[in-house]
Amino acid sequence: MASIDSAATMPGQASVGRQNRHRADWRGWKFMGPFAVVFVFVFIIPIVYAIYISFFKKQMIGGTKFVGFENYTRLFVDAQFWSSVGRVALFTCVQVPIMLFLSAAMALALDSMKLHGAKFFRISTFLPYAVPAVVSTLIWGFVYGAKYGLVGSLNDVLGTNFDLFAPSVLLASIGNIVTWEFTGYNMLIFYSSLSTIPHSLYEAASIDGASEWQIVKSIKLPELKGSLAITVIFSIIGSFQLFNEPSILQNMVPGNAITTYYTPNMYAYNLSFSGNQSNYAAALAITMAVITMAIAYAVQLNSMKEQMK
Repeated sequence: MASIDSAATMPGQASVGRQNRHRADWRGWKFMGPFAVVFVFVFIIPIVYAIYISFFKKQMIGGTKFVGFENYTRLFVDAQFWSSVGRVALFTCVQVPIMLFLSAAMALALDSMKLHGAKFFRISTFLPYAVPAVVSTLIWGFVYGAKYGLVGSLNDVLGTNFDLFAPSVLLASIGNIVTWEFTGYNMLIFYSSLSTIPHSLYEAASIDGASEWQIVKSIKLPELKGSLAITVIFSIIGSFQLFNEPSILQNMVPGNAITTYYTPNMYAYNLSFSGNQSNYAAALAITMAVITMAIAYAVQLNSMKEQMK
């Protein structure tokens, strides 16, 4: 009888168990709560406030006035803004492919297991990323100096007249600094992706007579597609946020080669803190955020299509 009673109660217990499984469990939010609070106050509220003030304008007479989309319409006809956008777009199209190519080449060299001093090479290439951008820019600024730096000393010895601060090559000089800073970081992303490949694939390919280049082409490069999308998105975002390097070099470059609107971030900074146009600067920042997100989304969407093929 006891066995019959216990068997009779089993369906009810099973239904209760199913209800408990589908009941909402809020314990996870207790762990997410502190992060969510910080995220709202540090990220969401500043964005909402920036959007809010972008619809206003400070006037000498009448104080702050609601102007709607006037700041945005003014931005679309601002030649200095589009000049800075075109400059960082050119910077992105040239610097990012070079940097990622070097990063991938370094990762492949490390993964080949034929590189002597691999640990030292990995640490030394990542070390520039650990150096603050201010320090890196100052170091390279003194190297570029035609009168006081390494380039100036080489000019004296060789009798040349190289000037890496010239307006025609200044953007390339800044690109060299950014490449030096972030190549090692992207190299580690590529290398970690290559580390997930089972070595049995390499052994099987070697047994089948595949050369080193065929292994790289057929096994390693396809594995880098996912990490390539991540590095491209991060690099595009970083390029459109270019500020530290040109801002620091502004006081080291002779003449006015680096203007106050050299990059969009520099333009927004100078508008807000020097020009007392924080509302217009907020509209600029929001517009650049939308442009950057649109480009990053397009890259991600294209990457997803490539992976589905």
